[in-house]
Amino acid sequence: MAKVLVYIEHAHGKLLKSSLVAVSAGLAASKKNGGDVAALVLGAGVDAIASEVAGYGVKQVLSVDDARLKDYVADVYAKAVAVVAKAQGATTVVAAATAQGKDFLPRAAQLLDAGMASDVTAFNEDGTITRPTYAGNVLATVTVEAPVSVVSVRTTAYEPAQKAGAAAGVEKVALPPEVTSKMRFVSFAETKSDRPALGDASIVVSGGRGLKSGENFTTYLEPLVDVLGAAMGASRAAVDAGFVPNDLQVGQTGKVVAPQLYIAVGISGAIQHLAGMKDSKVIVAVNKDPDAPIYSVADYGLVADLFKAVPEMTDEVQKLKAS
Repeated sequence: MAKVLVYIEHAHGKLLKSSLVAVSAGLAASKKNGGDVAALVLGAGVDAIASEVAGYGVKQVLSVDDARLKDYVADVYAKAVAVVAKAQGATTVVAAATAQGKDFLPRAAQLLDAGMASDVTAFNEDGTITRPTYAGNVLATVTVEAPVSVVSVRTTAYEPAQKAGAAAGVEKVALPPEVTSKMRFVSFAETKSDRPALGDASIVVSGGRGLKSGENFTTYLEPLVDVLGAAMGASRAAVDAGFVPNDLQVGQTGKVVAPQLYIAVGISGAIQHLAGMKDSKVIVAVNKDPDAPIYSVADYGLVADLFKAVPEMTDEVQKLKAS
């Protein structure tokens, strides 16, 4: 039977929510196209991750515990995925469309001589794949004609996999000596924050160019973010203006999110931004322009001066939490 191989991304010894989305997508692909689902864990000291993912409905877990994989390097990871996929006879390789997935998957596809579909949102009954295009305004139906397909899955396309019955078996896989690279890991500059990660948060509060400065993000937006226990995001315009770092960017060229609650403050709602948040369950917009495009997707809109409205919102949330 054809096999679906799902790449499991992890960080700091923890399984990422995006990986559980990839597992859900892999299970969906196997139901449509047939074949068992195997999870692939790469890294050094990954026994705990391999054991954990074994409980999420996959048939098998392949664990590659190797010093060469201690730090993420795209070339090495692509070669490792390709080696395992070939050895397992996998016909579909799936990973979440995170920064890491987008980085190494095309390289793995080239090594496998495979066809690739990016940012996929559905596997269809007829074997075709659905993916958004034109900033999500059009859904394209594509067919991968190569014997092997490599697929990155939009992290909001599926609900994360849930624990499912008995755990799968874990098989340790050794990499051949030729899995090396001329690239060398130097360092990883990670942004530290006590707030939830954008992709994992149930509430996201994003600011736009309407905040006018980075200082106003700190003065007006951060108190609301913190009282809600939310993640902070930003529009591309705010990032390009230097108000906040680019790891906060939500949109077509930033992060795609779909939290339970998305609050857009001072964001006009350009297509580029809407592509990254319009699947949120409830959208609240605060903007002084009644004709702002953000209101076309908002469930609730407040036409007001954000510099007055946001502190009032923060105060009301604090009162509710105190009562």
